[in-house]
Amino acid sequence: MIEARPKIADDDALFRARMIDSAVRTLEAEAEGIKALAAALRDGLGRALNGAIDLIRASQKDDSARGRLIVTGMGKSGHVARKLAATFASTGTPAFFVHPSEASHGDLGMIQDEDVVLALSWSGETAELKNIIDYAKRRNISLIGMTSDANSTLGRAADVVLALPQAREACPHNLAPTTSSVMQLALGDALAIALLDSRGFSAQQFHVLHPGGRLGALLKFARDVMRTGDGLPIAATGSRMADAVVEMSAKGVGCIGIVDAHGQLCGIITDGDLRRHMRPGLTEQTVDEVMTRGPKTCNPDQLVSEVIEALNSAKITAMFVVEGNRPIGVVHLHDLLRIGVA
Repeated sequence: MIEARPKIADDDALFRARMIDSAVRTLEAEAEGIKALAAALRDGLGRALNGAIDLIRASQKDDSARGRLIVTGMGKSGHVARKLAATFASTGTPAFFVHPSEASHGDLGMIQDEDVVLALSWSGETAELKNIIDYAKRRNISLIGMTSDANSTLGRAADVVLALPQAREACPHNLAPTTSSVMQLALGDALAIALLDSRGFSAQQFHVLHPGGRLGALLKFARDVMRTGDGLPIAATGSRMADAVVEMSAKGVGCIGIVDAHGQLCGIITDGDLRRHMRPGLTEQTVDEVMTRGPKTCNPDQLVSEVIEALNSAKITAMFVVEGNRPIGVVHLHDLLRIGVA
């Protein structure tokens, strides 16, 4: 006799399957919003994006023009605006968030005549934005409106309108801001990265603004993490393997660099090389007979992120840092692990 499974188990499985279906529908709805946004950028929205870039760059073009980008919004648009302000600031566009309600109680004084205001409102009719809009118009401060309705109050007041295409919210009642918030965030990110590209913002400049955490560590240079001086395992060509092994063991890097009479790196011996050449008489051989010629190297001004990629690609754990092919340091995977980047 076959026992029937408890009905409660069937109900639970159906419930969980429905929840997964719901989550997938949400992602699909939001993905459709992003697709519509990308298509719009190939059309009229692209011209508006360039107009917004021109306004922001003009406000920050030289020492006499030091405007900031003021990002504002209410409710869910406000949460998106806060994130966008942080993204702009971290990618070389001075920016900060001003809360519309706080602006009406004194924070309008934070907005200068040289600034540009980016206001987010899906409907374009957010009442709390009125005072910021009026302030911008009175003082001739450039206003960029991000809204789905170009004919709204915000759209009509803005110097440049970033008109978001209409899209259905992922919420089954088409009420909770979901797809619309994703589209605002995506368009804001697109504007921030376009500005970054327009000014040639480099990884080195990015590092100046991101000194902490894993990202900051990835943006360090090889010279910042390499072992130098007495920590550098080096032997000259013609040296006995017995001496090279002692040097390798003392430095604990798992390799030793071999330099020629001019001090230039011409080879490397690793733990793997020792295993492959292990036989009687190995210690009496010269390093020239064991070393791997033309080792992988990096330069001191190479980003740690690039060094990690090179180590992983070559499937090695250490790399010498050279200047004019002279070894000045060595980067080891264990050191990168210690600072949390590998």
